[in-house]
Amino acid sequence: MRILIILFTCTLFSCGEIRSFRSIPMGWKNISSSFDELPDGIRIYKGRNKQIPLNAWYVIIDSKNPHLNTDIVVSNDDDGKETPSQFAERLNANVVVNGGYFLMHKNPTEHVGLLKDNDVIISHTLRSILKRGKRYYLTRSALGFDKTGQMDIAWIASHNDSVLEWKEPAQNEPDRPVTELNYEKGKYWDMSDALQAGPIIVSNGRKNVTAVEEVFFWSKIPDIHPRTAVGYTKEGENIFLVVDGRQPDSRGVDLNELAILMFDLDCEEAINLDGGGSSALVVNGKLLNRPAGFSTQREVISAIAVFSE
Repeated sequence: MRILIILFTCTLFSCGEIRSFRSIPMGWKNISSSFDELPDGIRIYKGRNKQIPLNAWYVIIDSKNPHLNTDIVVSNDDDGKETPSQFAERLNANVVVNGGYFLMHKNPTEHVGLLKDNDVIISHTLRSILKRGKRYYLTRSALGFDKTGQMDIAWIASHNDSVLEWKEPAQNEPDRPVTELNYEKGKYWDMSDALQAGPIIVSNGRKNVTAVEEVFFWSKIPDIHPRTAVGYTKEGENIFLVVDGRQPDSRGVDLNELAILMFDLDCEEAINLDGGGSSALVVNGKLLNRPAGFSTQREVISAIAVFSE
C-alpha cells in the first residue's frame, strides 16, 4: 500500500511539467446560509475548478462593521502551537485562518520574522538570509493591523527599535544580494498587531509576486502547494482565502496562480501566508477545507481571528 501511495504521488505531482494557469474561474458560491448564527458582516464562499482541479474557500469580513474585530493571535500552549480549531474554541472566535511561518522542529516553536501582538513584539523582524554562502538583506513582507483595526500589507525591515515599510522591496536577485538597506527610504510602520510571512502577491491593485526580491528563490515556497492568503479591497473588506492541495481533486496553486485568485477577488493588496499542511480555515468551529488532504489540522504558532461583539 505504501508503495502504491508513493507511485500515485509521483504521478500526480512530479512526472512531467505541470502547467501554470493564467486564468482560474472558480464558480464561487455563497455558502453563508450553511452556518448558524453567522454574524452580520461575514460571508463565506466556496469555489471549484474542475480543469486544474482545485477546491478553495474564502471569507469576506466587513472591516467597517463596528461589531467585528480582527486580530493576530498567538498560541499560549507550552510548545507554542495550537490548531486553528483550538484557537477558535479558546478565544471564542467566529473565523480563524492560519498565520505566519514557524520552526516546526523547535520546542517551544519559534516564529520566522516579525510577530507582534497588542504592541508586544514576540519575534523580531527578519533582517537577512544566508543562501549559498551569500548574505541577502531584505524587506520581507508582513501583514498588520493598526489600532483602529485596519489591515495593511507592506515590505518591512527593522532599524534600531522601529519597524519601517518601503514602497517597493529590496531588489535582491539570485547570487546578486542586497548588502545594505537604505533606511532613509523607509517609513515608520505603525501596527499594533503584525506577522511577517510573504511574499506579497498583489500590490496597488495589480498582480505583483515579489518572491525573488523577498529571497524565496531556491526554496519550495513558489511551487504548487495548499495555500493561505489574506488581502483587502478598496471597499474595506478583508479577504481570507484557503486553497486545498496535494489531493487528487485539488492540486493546489503556485504563487502566480494564488495572485490571480486574490486579484480576481478585487484585492488591493494581498500576501501569501504559511501554506502546505498548515493551511486551514475554521468558521463557527467548523473546518472548511482538508489540510493537505486530511481532516486533521497542523498546530501553528500564529493565526488571524475574527470576533463578534
